Amino acid sequence: MAPIPRRTALLAGLGLLAGCAGLGFGEPVNVSVVGMEPLPGQGMEGRFLVKLRVQNPNDRPIEYDGVSIELDLRGNRLATGVSDERGTVPRFGESIVQVPVSVPVSALVRQALGFATGDRTRSDYRLRGRLASSGFGGVSFSSTGELTLPPGLGGTP
Repeated sequence: MAPIPRRTALLAGLGLLAGCAGLGFGEPVNVSVVGMEPLPGQGMEGRFLVKLRVQNPNDRPIEYDGVSIELDLRGNRLATGVSDERGTVPRFGESIVQVPVSVPVSALVRQALGFATGDRTRSDYRLRGRLASSGFGGVSFSSTGELTLPPGLGGTP
């Protein structure tokens, strides 16, 4: 078997990189928290179902197989969660994605102390996450906004 000339290997590598770059999406997805509902917890943690609205401003659908998120509230880590949910966000469309999250008791205490003054039902949040795919990595997202808190997490009991 004859060795592959260096120039041919370089051109093939560049072509592969260009193909992978073409798999990305032009515009970033828009993701916002549209709801949180309490779930049964275990021991020293709180559990919530976070509902996300994912908007795809691109001309190709996003197929995902798994979701991971990190949710910060008032500048501090509040919750993390993963889901094996799979689905498709249509081209120029949107979907609601649900992710169960865990809130450690230390985060609940920190948030309760922070709510001792100020608005107890609304707070600024920062969300980071990824819609995983079976292909090359999936789609990452990050967003900020204002969140209305469910009972037991700063809202009225």
